[in-house]
Amino acid sequence: MVKRPDGINRFEFSVLASLRANQLNRGCIPRVPQCHKVAVTAQQEVAERKVQAMPLSDAAEPPLPD
Repeated sequence: MVKRPDGINRFEFSVLASLRANQLNRGCIPRVPQCHKVAVTAQQEVAERKVQAMPLSDAAEPPLPD
């Protein structure tokens, strides 16, 4: 079991790890020693802060309708 780091909530941790697991399944190179399961490798990468979510900028939001 991978311990979730302080400063990241459960939802963000699980979403980020699942997105990274998909990248690893497509052939991306792991940034930590690889485990037997891709999901565990992805969780370790997130826990060690080897991968991080990119913050959304205000410009990326669509304009509100009038």
